[in-house]
Amino acid sequence: MPEGVITALRVQEHDTQRVNIYIDHAFALGVSLATVVRERLYVGMHLDAATCARIEATEIVERAVQIALRAIESRPRSVAEIRDRLHRKGFAPETIDAAVERLHTSGLLDDAAFAHFWIENRQMCRPRGRHALADELRRKGVSAELVASALNATLTDNETARAETLARAAMRRYASVADYQTFLRRLGGYLQRRGFSAETILPIVERLWRERGGDSEVVDRSLLAEQ
Repeated sequence: MPEGVITALRVQEHDTQRVNIYIDHAFALGVSLATVVRERLYVGMHLDAATCARIEATEIVERAVQIALRAIESRPRSVAEIRDRLHRKGFAPETIDAAVERLHTSGLLDDAAFAHFWIENRQMCRPRGRHALADELRRKGVSAELVASALNATLTDNETARAETLARAAMRRYASVADYQTFLRRLGGYLQRRGFSAETILPIVERLWRERGGDSEVVDRSLLAEQ
């Protein structure tokens, strides 16, 4: 982008959110409307080399922000998810830092809020135990401290009750199972894969087995560990 005086700022015909900058009556650069506002550009403004460099840097950050916003529109994202996406798009670390900071300041990128959203959404659509939820959030780059805080604040119901609700919903899959050890391995494994602990699972499986009219046997906990 050359030095000189801005002689025109023209909104692009096919994208009203972008503006063409003309310097000394020659087209110089197309930028977002947000960059024009942020840099307070106006006709008659003189641009030296430092100002030109700053405008170009601002525009690159704005592109990164727009990519991040498109990702956030589909569902909330963690900071690590956005950083990874922008890195894969080829943005420099300093650009990523600036974009993340802008999104965080505007309240659009917040790991604490994301953790709460993730847990609540999971409990409505695909219920999970604390261990599974914690693992999912850690894989998305949320800190252990924020994960623990969100779990404690969001999972106000009883873990055993949630596990039993899932188990009862899955019971019909195991209606033909004739022995307790197989019943434990299959139904217990189902619950374990959803992040519930053996301490939570075993009493539920035994209770449901007895409701079917069966007698529980000596429990081999390795049946769960193998899942």
